Amino acid sequence: MADGYPPYQRGPGQNFYSQQHTQNYHARNLPSRVRSPTTSGRIGFTTDTPSPSRSPAPQSPHQYGMFNQGHQHQGHGVMMNGGTSHQRYAAMQQLNLGKTFQQQPHHQHQTHPHQQHQQDLHGTNHGGQYGNHQHTISSGNMSNATPHFAPSHLQNGTPGSAHSGLSKAPNEHWAEQLQLAQQAREMSQSHAHARNHPSVNKNVVAGTNGIQKEADKEERNRPVAEQGQDSSEKHIWTALDFGGQRLKLITNALFRYTFLTKLYLNYNKLTYIPPAIGRLRNLVHLDLSVNELRDLPPEMGMLVNMKQLLLFDNNLETLPYELGSMYQLEMLGIEGNPLQEGMKSIIVEQGTTKLIEYLRENAPGPDPPPEREWLDFTDLSDPPQETVTALSYNILCDKYCTPSQYGYTPSGALKWTHRREVILAELRAHNADVVCLQEIDQESFNDYFRAMLAHDDYKGVFWPKGRARTMGEKEANQVDGCAIFYKNTKYILLDKQLIDFANTAINRPDMKGEHDIFNRVMPRDDIAVVAFLENRATGSRLIVVNAHVFWNPKFTDVKLVQVAILMEQIKKLADRYVKWPACKDKKMYWNANGEGEDSQKVTEAAQEFGPSLEYSDVAQIPMLMCGDFNSMPNSGVYDLIAHGNVSNSHADLGTRKYGNFTRDGISHPFTLKSSYAPIGELSFTNYTPGFTGVLDYIWYSTNTLQVAGLLGDVDKEYLQRVPGFPNYHFPSDHLALYVKYAVKGRKEKKITETDFGQGNNQRDRDRDRR
Repeated sequence: MADGYPPYQRGPGQNFYSQQHTQNYHARNLPSRVRSPTTSGRIGFTTDTPSPSRSPAPQSPHQYGMFNQGHQHQGHGVMMNGGTSHQRYAAMQQLNLGKTFQQQPHHQHQTHPHQQHQQDLHGTNHGGQYGNHQHTISSGNMSNATPHFAPSHLQNGTPGSAHSGLSKAPNEHWAEQLQLAQQAREMSQSHAHARNHPSVNKNVVAGTNGIQKEADKEERNRPVAEQGQDSSEKHIWTALDFGGQRLKLITNALFRYTFLTKLYLNYNKLTYIPPAIGRLRNLVHLDLSVNELRDLPPEMGMLVNMKQLLLFDNNLETLPYELGSMYQLEMLGIEGNPLQEGMKSIIVEQGTTKLIEYLRENAPGPDPPPEREWLDFTDLSDPPQETVTALSYNILCDKYCTPSQYGYTPSGALKWTHRREVILAELRAHNADVVCLQEIDQESFNDYFRAMLAHDDYKGVFWPKGRARTMGEKEANQVDGCAIFYKNTKYILLDKQLIDFANTAINRPDMKGEHDIFNRVMPRDDIAVVAFLENRATGSRLIVVNAHVFWNPKFTDVKLVQVAILMEQIKKLADRYVKWPACKDKKMYWNANGEGEDSQKVTEAAQEFGPSLEYSDVAQIPMLMCGDFNSMPNSGVYDLIAHGNVSNSHADLGTRKYGNFTRDGISHPFTLKSSYAPIGELSFTNYTPGFTGVLDYIWYSTNTLQVAGLLGDVDKEYLQRVPGFPNYHFPSDHLALYVKYAVKGRKEKKITETDFGQGNNQRDRDRDRR
């Protein structure tokens, strides 16, 4: 977390500056520097220089003051600033930002610039948080302007609360709130925040704000997308200031700028904020102070990166519970609102964090989403007799599911006792033939899922990650790994194997002595589990793989090496499985637990046992490869699995050295395809505020299996108010993948020769003689 967020601080070169102020003045009349002129560069004053009470003449230097320096920032965008009314109106119309707004006559607040200029030269300072900020407000000295508020009565007519009238604030947080409220009321001029921006006023002193939170010390084992602080590297400007424009309406055009990190809409006449504001998920600062808002849209709960939300002097009587998702919020400015006493007392006495926690923990939660759509692809000319269904699911291990990782989620939805029941209900609802779970720990496998799923005819195999071998029994029980469950009445387990990526890599002869193997691959204890199954009734066999690949997006080379080892080991196992003997007596594989229900199933299934099928080539054995590959569809991992090879110069390998992989390239003999390729993959399989994308796949051998149906996307409307998973409806931050396959009938290969004309005559005669 940040160590406190300055109220109006903005970094240079990250804000939009309106081009309206690049008026066609002669270059010699423009000062060469802002706020630090030299003697030779000073503009001479005539004897008829207007007094502070008069408007400046056209030739007055005030025409060319600091806030008409837009030409100096054309290459660095800063926030909109200054300019005439009709020019600002044209810019607003381009964004559809204002239905009606009126600019106050500029001359009413202008003062003599000579006095200010002399003060700057002598280094005169007016104390306060922002140092010389009063010198940089385009309206001049605030004492000459009509006051917009009085101490006993707020600008919007809302009487001050009992807390705001206290002679001494009850705590530091509320004292800071009152100070920020006072500053917000003083920001009454057009683009006042832009005028105080460090890129314009180099004397601004950053303040501190909010409750400082302890930095997250846990390693987040999830990919992370670029956040607001990173977006400045890709965008010239990331902040907009529309303060003081008397806007009555904000349309959705503004919310297309999803890279914005700061937005100022203070001192307007807004009565309504569009729900589309939820799209600005990179916002860290939003100022809606001094408007006429009576409520806030629940979609504001999507802004989970928010650190400052200022709502001073509005007409808010309550806050939506969805704001509880703003777990990083350090300052919620609510002074000057007729907020219900219960909510206000929490923030006054305990601070912003406690109020956000209250909203989060007491939120009723979103309505249940519609069922994910089932997409049917059963339009087959010759429907086969045999089908198989598979489900793959990263269930989010309990030790990773912490409030520091998922602060936007109510604590009740994070509890393992709740989540495991929702997961179990989902597994039972789909009733897949094969279930592959990632991030399941030993304790959960042995004490919960294996026992509960046994009632649904499942048996399972499980291995934890490699670190469990170095731990005591208690600690090892908390280590997660991969599990494969299969329908016991449908399949026989012929073989099970563990693939330990790191251990396999360091024992390869071509990788001995490679520093990258020991420094990058060996420390990662990710694994895969393989099960070799046979259908009791049809005799067809099936290779099932369940893998979990390293998570860190900075280690694309490690991911690619792990998958290369995975494919290599599967090939070795498939070579063995081709020669696997037929099952003579399938009953002996049943291993029933003695319960009457299982005994009945044995009797019924025994009547349908068929002979084992034989395979002459590894490509003939149907294969499903499930897992969390922590790799996007544009990755080297995806390329390798889908296309069968990657070159030794692939970008994901970089300049690392990994034996034969980086000398000769990487390949595998299987013809695999993502099961969700027919729809171009899901919209996402992992959904959090920091990352939304596809990481999970079920790969299938296209020469032996055909996709007959699959489970589709989550309802998009439901997601408009859900900033991330897990929640009460989705127990993991990953989605379950569920696919139905048709097993293709085996066809004998026919040898055909291409007809090349008369050149083949001799070959034909030779064949006829044979």
